[in-house]
Amino acid sequence: MEQTSSDLELSPPERLAVLYAPRRLQALWEGFLLLDRRLADAAREGRDPLMIQLRLAWWRDRFEQPAAQWPLGEPLLTVLRAWDDERAALRAMVDGWEARIVGEDGGTELGKARVEAVCALGRLSGVRPDDAVRRAAAEWLGLDPPGASPPILPGGLRPLVILRGMALREAAGRPGGPVREFLAILRLGLLGR
Repeated sequence: MEQTSSDLELSPPERLAVLYAPRRLQALWEGFLLLDRRLADAAREGRDPLMIQLRLAWWRDRFEQPAAQWPLGEPLLTVLRAWDDERAALRAMVDGWEARIVGEDGGTELGKARVEAVCALGRLSGVRPDDAVRRAAAEWLGLDPPGASPPILPGGLRPLVILRGMALREAAGRPGGPVREFLAILRLGLLGR
C-alpha cells in the first residue's frame, strides 16, 4: 500500500528529539520535521516531474500568504501557523526540494534551505542563530563533516543536538538497535553531547 502524505509521521528518534524542546517550542519542531517529510514525499523520485511541481506549487502558494489566509482543512498548516513570521524559510524549503528533484543542483539549494529553516526555528524560539547553530544543522544534514567538538547550543535547540548526534552515529555505522538508540538519545538530551 502506498504511503499518502497524510500518513506521514515522525520517526521515533524524531519524536523523542521534539520532546526535549521546551513545551512551547515542540510544535515548531514538529511542524518543521513534518513539513520536510511531506515535501520529500511530494518530491519522491519516480514521480512525474510535472506532478512533483504541482504538489510543491501548492505548498509554495501557501507560504506566500500570511498564515491567517491558509486553508483550515490541512492539519500540517495548523501546526505551522506559528511560523508565520518565518514563512520565507518554509518557502525556501519547497524551492530546495523542487531544485533537488527537477533541477540539476544535486541538493545544494535544499541543504542551504534546511539550514536556514533551522535558523528561522531558532529565531522563533528566541535564539539568535550563530555559527554554532548553522554548523550543527549542517552536520545533522550531512552537509559538513563533524567538527572536533560538538557545538554548544541553547536548550531551545536541544532537538537539533539530538538529531545531529543520531545522524553522526548512523553515518559512523555505530551498532544500533532500539535500546542503544534510546540510550544515545537520552545522553544527548540530558548532556547535550
